[in-house]
Amino acid sequence: MNLSVWKKPGAPHIVLALLCLLYLILFVNRVNISTAAPLMKADLKLTNTQLGLVFSAFAIPYAIFQLIGGWVGDKFGPRLTLSLCCALVGVSTILTGAAQGFVSLFALRVALGFGEGAAFPTATRAMSRWTPVRSWGFAQGITHSFARLGNAITPPIMAVLLLFISWRGSFVVLGLASFVWLFVWAGYFRNEPEDHPAITAADLAALPVRNSANTEVIPWWLLARRILPVTMVDFCYGWTLWLFLSWLPQYFLHSFSLDMKKSAIFASSVFFAGVIGDTLGGIVTDRILIRTGSVKKARSTMVSVCMLLSLAALLPLLFTHDLTVSVVCLSAGFFFAEMTIGPMWAIPMDVAGEFAGTASGMMNTGSALAALVSPIIGGWLIDATGNWDLPFAGSMMLMGLGVLLAFRMQPDSKFILPHAGGGRID
Repeated sequence: MNLSVWKKPGAPHIVLALLCLLYLILFVNRVNISTAAPLMKADLKLTNTQLGLVFSAFAIPYAIFQLIGGWVGDKFGPRLTLSLCCALVGVSTILTGAAQGFVSLFALRVALGFGEGAAFPTATRAMSRWTPVRSWGFAQGITHSFARLGNAITPPIMAVLLLFISWRGSFVVLGLASFVWLFVWAGYFRNEPEDHPAITAADLAALPVRNSANTEVIPWWLLARRILPVTMVDFCYGWTLWLFLSWLPQYFLHSFSLDMKKSAIFASSVFFAGVIGDTLGGIVTDRILIRTGSVKKARSTMVSVCMLLSLAALLPLLFTHDLTVSVVCLSAGFFFAEMTIGPMWAIPMDVAGEFAGTASGMMNTGSALAALVSPIIGGWLIDATGNWDLPFAGSMMLMGLGVLLAFRMQPDSKFILPHAGGGRID
């Protein structure tokens, strides 16, 4: 992070703060159903199979809309796109409190997936204009740390809400919070920094120069081929992420026969390690870029090293069964895995310029696809073997693959537009 750029609060800082709050809100609304699930299941008379389908309903449109949502963000701008995304998230969350059965609940989770699917690529598009180039890693790291914070604090938030109001009322409260953010964002943000009334000359001097590239026609195939190595690495990372998000609380519950309260505490400690990893990863990647001037070292090399450290941290799980060792290993493994977020999400901004929204959507398709298969295969392994540590062996294998694939991402090679003259996106 270039501290000289961020001496005083200003419009760019407020925009980044708003994006942090957005990531927090999105993750709270994504995982709130897990805490309320037992009450919803009993009230709506759902089977375990139906409940599992409700959980998976979010991931399907989320994966599809990574590509479409990134393109929408590039075409119509982050101000309108994120406003619509947050509106859809808020409405679907509020209406979840009025669900009458499996069909309506499934449909509302699908709607939530569509709303959140476009948000992260579009937010990256906003960061590419509102954040100094040398702070791109920090911006991605800090926003994603708020996402992990949302995952960590949602269970206690829902527990308090469920204590005083019904599960239906808890969804209404959380949905209304989304609309508060929406009104602030729509009123404050502008797609281009130079159009903002509070922007200063010093702010503009630090921000990237707007590229005149034509984004009306996006070279989908060529851009997808350019981003494919990043997508593959993101899949390797996403496998571990979704394994942790889906099974970690139950891992402590069943593997060590803990009660729900203790399981939640241990799971939260692991997730908070991810919060620190996200933030630190963004700072470190920017520091490497400033000191070495090498985008490849700051992005590819750092991702590879962090994935290797994550693999090494998880390895003792296969050879010992001790609660303390498991908590330390899982926390360290998740910490290093999350340190890859800042450099990896900065790559679409490094490479694609005005197409950053579309490119980041293509990249995050990897994690979204992992969300579809990682929890299922993890559950199958547990059912087949009764071993709750074994699913993490798959994470180690994919982290090892990511170590190698990271060097194919080529963040120092700009995407070249397919027109005469071969103009670059800088």
